[in-house]
Amino acid sequence: MKEPLTPPAARRLIQDILAHGEVVSSGHASKEMEADDLTIVDCVNVLRGGIVEPAEFENGSWRYRVHSQRIWVVVAFRSQSRLVIVTSWRSKQ
Repeated sequence: MKEPLTPPAARRLIQDILAHGEVVSSGHASKEMEADDLTIVDCVNVLRGGIVEPAEFENGSWRYRVHSQRIWVVVAFRSQSRLVIVTSWRSKQ
């Protein structure tokens, strides 16, 4: 897989991984979800229908921010069939 992916390509890969692959959460993401009263289901729902922002290179990997109106989820692809939720948060509005 050649990164960075465009937002539409990242969206397609996210959808394919949600349907046929593996989604895991980092330890940091789990702590942040708990702090903002979010669940993995909330994050997966954002990944299903959220807006994908352009990729950012951080800490040695390409990361993609996906957001709904109130929730942000940052993911990194580990392969064509596996993605890691790096972090997430609820917007303070």
